[in-house]
Amino acid sequence: MQENPPPATDELRIETVIAALDHPVRMRVVRTLAALGEDETLTCQEILPDMTKSSASHHWRTLRESGVIEQRRDGRVLRTRLRRVDLDARFPGLVAAVVAG
Repeated sequence: MQENPPPATDELRIETVIAALDHPVRMRVVRTLAALGEDETLTCQEILPDMTKSSASHHWRTLRESGVIEQRRDGRVLRTRLRRVDLDARFPGLVAAVVAG
């Protein structure tokens, strides 16, 4: 079961997604996840090893609530993946532009 489900694809809003991407840490997260395969995930610690949990939690929440990422619990850790297929379906070219940026 997924913890903190993101919005459905048809509920994604460009304003919310762009606002979520308006921070260097969150851009780093998206670029890191974009380099993975479609179904690959990383833990929060693998993505942001240099950041404390309290500092990173705000960034995770912003990305999750905007629909950019989804997270699922795997034991004691959260596995994170970029919702690239959903984002590409709703906003074609957006992820590619962010990664190339």
